[in-house]
Amino acid sequence: MATTAGILDAQSGAEREQLVELLTTAYWMEIETVMNYIANSTNPDGVRAQEIIESLRGDILEELGHAQQLAARIKELYGVVPASEGFSASQSELQPPEHQTDIVHVIRGVIAAESAAISHYERIIEASEESDPVTQDMVIALLRDEQRHRRLFEGFLREYEAEGRA
Repeated sequence: MATTAGILDAQSGAEREQLVELLTTAYWMEIETVMNYIANSTNPDGVRAQEIIESLRGDILEELGHAQQLAARIKELYGVVPASEGFSASQSELQPPEHQTDIVHVIRGVIAAESAAISHYERIIEASEESDPVTQDMVIALLRDEQRHRRLFEGFLREYEAEGRA
């Protein structure tokens, strides 16, 4: 009786390559989020900015941890974790605002980035449904973190909207 290795089987090569591609995209999304959270936790000015700054600073290490988990899984699936030459920025909404007191811009940018991550993670979960429960379990945990981040920043936005500042 032959032993199978599931997603690691030679017969699963095409599916494994598709998962590695999806994981690599997620890896870059997390790396870009770290860069933008560093900028957006450093640049803002004003008393009202402090809670947003503190929240983003706290999220930087978590997002970096996500990237590290994704990198490890890429390697486990026989992929190669890319370095800087493979990076292409896509988070235009999360770029620092023109005015450093425009905290609503930062909040909306975070919501956009978290929403994009949620959507992409849902795609990975679907793609790994039948073939790779390890990847699926890892990504479900990452999805929960992203949903929590988005929910927090949606609350910040509602507060600004209620005060007529958004």
